[in-house]
Amino acid sequence: MKGWSIVPDPAVSLARGIPLDQEPGLGALTLCGFIAEVCARHGPREAIAQPRSAGVIERWSYAELDRRARQVARSLVATGIGKGTRVGILMTNRAEFVASAFGIALAGGVVTAFSTFATPHELDLMLTASGISVLLMEPQVLRKDFAGMLAQLCPEVATAAPGALASSRYPFLRHVVAVDREEDIGAIEAWEHFVARGNGVAPGQVNARAAAVAPADPGVLLFSSGSTGKPKGILSSHRSVSIQLWRWGRIFGIGPCDRVLTANGFFWSGQFGMAIGGALGSGATLVMQAFFAPEATLSLFESERITVPMGWPHQWQQLADAPNWDRVNLSSLTHVGANSLLRTHPTVHTDWQEPTRIYGNTETFTLSAAYDSGTPEELLKGAYGFPLPGMTIKVVDAFSGMTVPTGERGELAVKGVTLMLGYLGVPLDESLDDEGFLRTGDGGYLDADGRVYWEGRLNDIIKTGGANVSPVEVDARLLEHPAVKLAQTVGIPDDLLGEMVVSCLTLHEGRSLDEAEARRFAAETLASYKVPRRVLFLTDADMVQTGTAKIKTADLRKLATARLENGDLATT
Repeated sequence: MKGWSIVPDPAVSLARGIPLDQEPGLGALTLCGFIAEVCARHGPREAIAQPRSAGVIERWSYAELDRRARQVARSLVATGIGKGTRVGILMTNRAEFVASAFGIALAGGVVTAFSTFATPHELDLMLTASGISVLLMEPQVLRKDFAGMLAQLCPEVATAAPGALASSRYPFLRHVVAVDREEDIGAIEAWEHFVARGNGVAPGQVNARAAAVAPADPGVLLFSSGSTGKPKGILSSHRSVSIQLWRWGRIFGIGPCDRVLTANGFFWSGQFGMAIGGALGSGATLVMQAFFAPEATLSLFESERITVPMGWPHQWQQLADAPNWDRVNLSSLTHVGANSLLRTHPTVHTDWQEPTRIYGNTETFTLSAAYDSGTPEELLKGAYGFPLPGMTIKVVDAFSGMTVPTGERGELAVKGVTLMLGYLGVPLDESLDDEGFLRTGDGGYLDADGRVYWEGRLNDIIKTGGANVSPVEVDARLLEHPAVKLAQTVGIPDDLLGEMVVSCLTLHEGRSLDEAEARRFAAETLASYKVPRRVLFLTDADMVQTGTAKIKTADLRKLATARLENGDLATT
C-alpha cells in the first residue's frame, strides 16, 4: 500500500489518509478477536520462544498461546473482575506478559502495563492513577525488588491473604500475583496457585466475555516515560490497538517464516505494537529477552536464526562492541536497514529498506504517519510518511492554533481512528482542540502531496538570534563524524542570542575530537546559525536516557549550563 494522502486544499497544511476500510490486512478490531484469529490461523506454528535458563528455550505454539491466554482469563474471572476492570502487568518481556495481556482482554479487562524501570515513587503514582484491581507482577527484575517495593508502599501486602488485600492507599487493589514463585507470601499469590483458581470457571464464560467486548471499549492503558514530570496515563480503545497490531507486520514486511527478536519492554506502545503485533499478526515467531544483554543477544541472533531484530541504534552499537561480535554468524538477519551497524557485519547480506522515517505518539498507540518498507525513493523524499488510513494530520501555528499554509512550519496535530480515548483524569475536551485534534508538541510541516515532515519537539526547538534551529538536524550532521557516538544539541539561555546552540557529544572508545574540529565539520553542511557555538564532550553516564533511548534534554540542558558557567568542557 502506497499510503497516498488525501489533500482537500493544497494551500492548507492538512492531509488525510485513505479511508480505513481500504487498508489491506486488517482483521478483528478487538484484542480478543486478534488473538483468536491469529491462533486459529497459525495454530501449530511456533508463536513464542523465550530463554528460561542457560541453554533452555521455552517454546509455545500459537495453539499453546491461545490456551495460556484463556487460562489467565478464567483465573481473572475467578478473582471477580468485570468488564472494564483494569488489570496491571509489571513484567519484563516474557511469555507470561503476552498471555496475560490477551487473557485480560478475553476476560473483559483493560491491559494496564507498568514500566520495569519504575522507581518506587513512579510505581506509587501509576498504581494510584490506574486504579487497578489485580496486579500480575515479576517480583524481582535485576536489582529491582518489586515485591519489596510494593510491600513498602502498601504494608498490608505482608499480612493479608491472597485475594483479600484491603489498602487505603490503593483502594481498588485486591489481588497480587507473582511469577517465578512457588509459594504465596502474604497477599502475593504464586502464579500456579492463581492459575488453579480458574479451573472452576467454564470456558464458555471466557467466550461470552470476549464476545461482549466492543472495538470502542477501553483496551490498553499505558504510561508515558515520565522523563519530565509525572507519568501520564494514556487510555486506548481496543480498535486503536488492534489496528496497529495488524499494520506493523505490513509496514515491516514480516511474514510467517520470520523470527522477530526484542529485548525492549512491552509497556511501551512501540514495542507492544511493533514486536507483538508485527510478529503475531504475521504468523511469525516472537523471540523475547527479558532485558538487553549484548553478548547474549548476539548469541540468540545466531542460535534462533533471527531474521528481524527490533531495537534502538544505541543497542546496535553495544552489539558491535560486544566480545563475540566477530565470532557469531548473523547470516539469518534479513530485516536490517542500510544505516544500521548490523549491516556492517561480514555475514549480513540484505537489501531490506528499513522504514525508519515514521511518525507517531503513544497517544495514537504508535503510528499516525508511515511508509511501508520497500517504498520507492521517489516517494520517500526525506519525509516521515503519509498519514495512515483513517488518520488526519494538520500543522497549526503554535501560538494561535490556526492551520498554517502548506509548507510552513508549525506544530503537528493529529486525529483519527487510533487516537487515544484520553489522558487519565483529564477531560477529553481539555486535551483536544475545537476540531478534535491532539496538538502533539512536535514541530514539522506538510508538503503539497501530504507528506509529513517531523523536526523535533517544539520545546526543544532552539530560538537563536531570531532563527529556529532544529536539534535533530544538527545532531544528524554531527553523528556523521566517525568519532561521534551520541549527540544531543540543546539551547542554553544567552543574553545576546536568546538561546545559544550547544552540542553535547560522547565519542567512540579510542577516538578523539576537539571543539574546533566538531564545529568545522558541522559547518560543512549546516547554515552558520545552526552550527553549535559551543561543543561539550561528555561521558555515557552524563547522557542520561529514558527507557526509549531518548536523552533527557531537560537534565542535559542543566548540566551543559553548569559546565559552561564553570568553564568545564571535560575531556575530548
